[in-house]
Amino acid sequence: MALQNIGALNKDDAFYRYKMPKMLTKIEGHGNGIKTNIVNMVGIAKALARPASYTTKYFGCALGAQSTFDDKTGVCIVNGAHDTAKLAGLLENFINKYVQCYKCGNPETEVVISKKQTLSLKCAACGFISDVNMSDKLAKFIVNNPPELKKGGKDKKAMRRAEKERLKEGQAADEEMKKLKKDGKKKGASSKDSTAKGVAAKKNATAGGSDEEHATSSTYSQAVDFPAAADDDYDDDDDDGVEWQTDTSAEAARKRMEEQLNAATAEMVMLATEETEKKKQHAKMSPYDELVEEIKANVGNAATPAQIKAVLSSSTLPAKDVTDALFEALFHGAGKGFAKDVKKNNDYLAAAVPDEGAQMLLLQAIEAFCGKCSAEALKEVPVVLKCLYDGDVLEEEAIVQWYDEAVAAGKASQVVKNARPFVVWLQVAEPDEE
Repeated sequence: MALQNIGALNKDDAFYRYKMPKMLTKIEGHGNGIKTNIVNMVGIAKALARPASYTTKYFGCALGAQSTFDDKTGVCIVNGAHDTAKLAGLLENFINKYVQCYKCGNPETEVVISKKQTLSLKCAACGFISDVNMSDKLAKFIVNNPPELKKGGKDKKAMRRAEKERLKEGQAADEEMKKLKKDGKKKGASSKDSTAKGVAAKKNATAGGSDEEHATSSTYSQAVDFPAAADDDYDDDDDDGVEWQTDTSAEAARKRMEEQLNAATAEMVMLATEETEKKKQHAKMSPYDELVEEIKANVGNAATPAQIKAVLSSSTLPAKDVTDALFEALFHGAGKGFAKDVKKNNDYLAAAVPDEGAQMLLLQAIEAFCGKCSAEALKEVPVVLKCLYDGDVLEEEAIVQWYDEAVAAGKASQVVKNARPFVVWLQVAEPDEE
């Protein structure tokens, strides 16, 4: 079945990787019992990583109509007759509010319900947490009906069977549309044939013939004037901007040839130069610099933390160099606002800490990186550590051990000294204060 990009702003992006099925609807019943069946709602909801009951409920709230979704059969019903375009527009509003990240627009978000019964979306791409407006009816419905992480095997099988049945219905609808288009093309061809016959009859009438032939030619001449036939064969708009008169002299031909040759040669030279420069830059780069550039490219393309973790894991560099490269790629030129950048990239940093042993490497990377930063960034070291502590990237034991070892060795750097207020707070803070 046909797919489309998720989000109206991405509809013309041929390389956009987040896609969902195009909506298929069917009007059922009549009179007061008329209703709209959204045939492939389960497939759409799966692509959006949201329960189909959420989208169904949103349609009902937006249209002021009763809506139901059967978890066992996967049937989505909205009372009343509603065209596909209208429902597709409502689905786009749902995606904007409850699927896409409010900051980067990425649809790879997770629904988070806080203890205070508020709703937010956590983006797996940029780490931004979007606060959803709780005055919306659907927001309260989601809080009362949180998404289920796991389902029983029987429910999954029933859902798959229902989805297969809906796909068959959708394919049948696609075949019907293809058949209608094919019939339309055949009708267009027959109209062209009749037009050609009319032209021939008109020529016979002009050359001379019986009164009956003149009458026949008059009838066919009317067929020639049909707008549809004229539009098929002759389109005046196609002539706009066409230069019908061209200088064909030898001098003009020589100039055109020189211009084309010069343009092609210049383009070839530019391409060759760019390729040479790229090769030179690549040859000069060390494995460490290559890793930094690779991380930057992935982050610039809104890579997920899992993708960044795969890049780090595939590197042949020592673990310490890998962590240093991550900091260099994420925070190069850090200054005032360093702590905010760390909080923003918390998920990427968590990808570099697969186990407890890696926490010490991360702390050493912070010390090495901040030692090269400006005084403004150095001042924010305690806040940086607190962000990573609150984000469950670093644990109290690892931070205290890193600090105590540096002080005991008598080689405490300025970064370690600046971290002292936070370390003291960790050691004396009561559980309630945390």
